[in-house]
Amino acid sequence: MAITADQVPIIMSAGATALGLAALLWAMRVSDGARGAARKYKDRSSDLETTLAEHRSILGAHPGVILVWQGDALEADDVEITPPELYGSPVALAGLLSFTDDAISPDPAVRIIEGLADLEARDSSGQDTTLRIRLRELRDTGQAFSLTIIGPSGRFLEADGRTAGARAVVWVTDTTIKGLEESSARGKLEEARQVIARDPTAFLDMLGKAPFPAWRVSGMGKLQWVNPAYIEAVDGVNLDRVLDRQLMLDQASSDQARKTISEGADIDETRHMIIDGERRAMRVLTFPLSGGAGAMAFDVTEQENAREELNRHVRAHDETLNHVADAVAIFGADRKLTFYNKAFRDMWDLDESFLLDRPNHGQLLDRLRERRKLPARTNYAEWRAEELSYYLDIDGVKEDTWSLPDDRTLSVTRQRHPMGGLLLLFKDITGELDLKTKFNAIVKTQASTLDNLHEAVAVFGGDGRLKLFNKAFEQLWTLDHDRLKDQPDYADVIEECVPLFHDLEIWDSIKGHITDPSARARQSTTGEMRRSDGSILTYLTHPLPDGNTLIAFADVTATRRVESALRDRAEAFEAADRLKTEFVRNVSYQLRSPLTVIFGYAELLETQRNGDLTERQADYVSAILSASDHLSKLIENILDLAMIEAGRMDLDLKDVDLHRVIDESIDMVVSKAEDTEIAVRADVKGSLGVIRADERRIRQVLFNLISNSLRFTESGGEITVSAQRVGDMVTLSVRDNGRGLEADKRATSFDSFVSGDQRGAGLGLALVKHFVDLHGGTVGMRPVDGGGLEVTCWLPVQAARNVHNQELLLTEGVPA
Repeated sequence: MAITADQVPIIMSAGATALGLAALLWAMRVSDGARGAARKYKDRSSDLETTLAEHRSILGAHPGVILVWQGDALEADDVEITPPELYGSPVALAGLLSFTDDAISPDPAVRIIEGLADLEARDSSGQDTTLRIRLRELRDTGQAFSLTIIGPSGRFLEADGRTAGARAVVWVTDTTIKGLEESSARGKLEEARQVIARDPTAFLDMLGKAPFPAWRVSGMGKLQWVNPAYIEAVDGVNLDRVLDRQLMLDQASSDQARKTISEGADIDETRHMIIDGERRAMRVLTFPLSGGAGAMAFDVTEQENAREELNRHVRAHDETLNHVADAVAIFGADRKLTFYNKAFRDMWDLDESFLLDRPNHGQLLDRLRERRKLPARTNYAEWRAEELSYYLDIDGVKEDTWSLPDDRTLSVTRQRHPMGGLLLLFKDITGELDLKTKFNAIVKTQASTLDNLHEAVAVFGGDGRLKLFNKAFEQLWTLDHDRLKDQPDYADVIEECVPLFHDLEIWDSIKGHITDPSARARQSTTGEMRRSDGSILTYLTHPLPDGNTLIAFADVTATRRVESALRDRAEAFEAADRLKTEFVRNVSYQLRSPLTVIFGYAELLETQRNGDLTERQADYVSAILSASDHLSKLIENILDLAMIEAGRMDLDLKDVDLHRVIDESIDMVVSKAEDTEIAVRADVKGSLGVIRADERRIRQVLFNLISNSLRFTESGGEITVSAQRVGDMVTLSVRDNGRGLEADKRATSFDSFVSGDQRGAGLGLALVKHFVDLHGGTVGMRPVDGGGLEVTCWLPVQAARNVHNQELLLTEGVPA
């Protein structure tokens, strides 16, 4: 029978008695002069003590104990119990202390609470609970309780909790001492006993032989029992050693058991700990039991290693996909986005927040449609349903292409993901399609170009098979097109070419350049073939970058005939030129001999040693001398020109004072042209210095230029000879203010035997050009404003010996 609240007044009376006694003592102290009052209060105090003793005897007769917490004393930590005031029968106290074997507190009241707090209990409604949970509720909400606690050895306790003003009171009674009938909890115990009675040792045998550690702790977290696997795990030798030393798997296991006892709930945690000297992953389960908690530990090292390995593979897989250039998206079985790589986000330009929210496949398609990024469809709903149907009926890999509004073309691949769901791969093939189109266009262009070539072209692969050929190749070797298009072997092609060209050694050499991969063989070669039909071919082998080899044939029969004809003609021209040179030389020699005789006798007559001459005779003699001198110089010029054209004239190079040469040349011309009334003057700018040249030829250049200007300048005109040194060059120019020269005549004025006024042989300017060329310079002509002509020569300061001759020799040395 549970103690009711009717007993509370007894406790209240005891408290009032104590208060009265205190008041009496205080009155006696302040009223020492009132002895009568002191006796009165003394008698009152005696009565109160008697009453208090009676109340204590009444509480001591209670078949249990009473625990009283004053004020907020119960509001302490959930684990550490605040000591209460203890009242009740010494017999009941001794009996309840037998429940406290695992308690650690020296205070009897606290030991009782520690021993009973976590034992299995039922409340008045039949629900399973513990005294610790009910005490917490009493502290927090003031909720009263009545419990039946199942103790060891089949004993039952009744616990009632109430609040009395600012106090909290708990009555605990041993129903066995009271001799009461067992409560409904006993029925539960009996039911459990009946189950165990069928096989009393089965439960202990199972836990004892279990390959995993199992143990039990008291309500205070103290080890009460462990199985052999636990002993081996902690290297505890035997059960007594483990219990005496309280060897726990680790501190976290002890904390987990305490948390289970405190919260009355199962806890499942996995962590690493040292077992048998090795670091193992252990799954520790703790669950509430009557009087404490039970626990089991399972070795899940292999599972955790496998999980970590799988996670590493997943991370590596994700990291790999993140570096793939193609866009990848993975949707789970629930059609929600589970993975995407950076290329996917960039391809569709989607917000990171939207993707992190794991939208489903349909939502992603809708978002892309809203942003006009999907292909245009007449029936979007139908197309969308078709895309989502791949989750149900996809078999293997499904591929197609999407043409997007922004002119991109994507290759879309769908396949079922091994973990369920769908994997989508998007590849931008816009550039690839453009390249393919361009490649096809190039191939067509190349094919058209090859077919329109006059040269025969064939390409052979490294395996010796014909890869490419044009029409000219078929026609040149009279080959069958149908046989060539089947990519025949080199030997089969050459077999049909041998009747036209029989030299198998050359064919084998060409084959070596096709099939031999060595660097020595992969070189361009050329050669010539004289075929049985009389035609002449040149061939070329050229290695291509892709390992193939190009063979080109050109029919040069007509070219060879033209070359032969040109060679014969050139030889004829050379022979004629030699004959001309010899003729000019011989004629000049033959003319010079009688001219010398004429010139000698004319000079003799001019001296009048053999008699005086009349005026007319003197004029005749003077005319003979003038004509002889002109003819002599003409012959000399012709001989010089012949020597130059024959390439046999050498310069006599030496240091030349150019300013002196100019002055002397002007004096010579002026002395012979005094009757012309034409002024000739020099205009030398700066110092000309000394140049390396042939002085005789420079004099001829100046003489011919000044003489040419005299012919084109009227009386009273002026001729200016200018010179200037510019760096490594010297310029010589002769300018007149005569009638000038027409443009068409200026173009040919430096050619041999071309005269501008029909009064000369036309050799003066030709010799000027040749002499300047021999010195390594150039010559030019331009009209002068207001009339006249200016001829300018550019001469190097250091002329090279035989410059012109060397060039001729090099040209002549080139083989035809």
